[in-house]
Amino acid sequence: MVDVSIVIPTYNEELHIVNTIQETSKTMNRFQIPHEIIIVDDGSTDNTSIEASKAASSFDNVKVVHYSQNHGKGNAIKYGCRFASGDLVTFLDADLELHPNQLPTLLEYMKKYNADIVVGSKRHPESRINYPTNRKLLSLAYLLVVKLLFRLPISDTQLGLKLYRRKVIDTIIPKMLVKRYAYDIEILASARHSGYKMIDAPIVLHYHRKKGRIKLKDILKIANDTIAVFYRLYILKYYDKKIGLQGRIA
Repeated sequence: MVDVSIVIPTYNEELHIVNTIQETSKTMNRFQIPHEIIIVDDGSTDNTSIEASKAASSFDNVKVVHYSQNHGKGNAIKYGCRFASGDLVTFLDADLELHPNQLPTLLEYMKKYNADIVVGSKRHPESRINYPTNRKLLSLAYLLVVKLLFRLPISDTQLGLKLYRRKVIDTIIPKMLVKRYAYDIEILASARHSGYKMIDAPIVLHYHRKKGRIKLKDILKIANDTIAVFYRLYILKYYDKKIGLQGRIA
């Protein structure tokens, strides 16, 4: 029996992927949460798949899947969900900056509030974060835009720690079109439109990157993807369609 499917998109992580698998598995076992780990190699040009497969051979609940060309994190998540069998599904970044030891908190909030989606939030009053000011400002500005466009009832959208009930994955993920940037917004906006309940949960975040990954061109692409989601949601009514999980996975 699998309670939680953990989808981990990766790209050129050959130096860290073994530790990611081992640490995630050890953490989930410590909390006695039945789980599976799905590593999705998003067209890496290094030995990520080889190293991941070697590590996976030591476990009976770790799957490694891959494809040859890099398409983006959103695409990797969509592809990985194809192999998920858990009642609940979460996505983790391969660098484990948001450690899987925070998943029990999300599980607790999901049960307590009978939510369909639990979103880890930097702005939750109980969160403990160490986050650069410039990142805070960018995140806040984007949140205000997202709230204006999609009226999401949460205080954070971009943090890479969220927990979904299986029914949300089966309904929403097959409709995903965003492959790289605003995939979080596409999932949440579509889920909100479909009537799923979402809430915030506290997290612990210590930002350790010396330089941020987001550049001006990335901001422009995020904006473009966000506008595209708005257009599909309110103009084309695309997310009202019913698409089977196996039918449209790229």
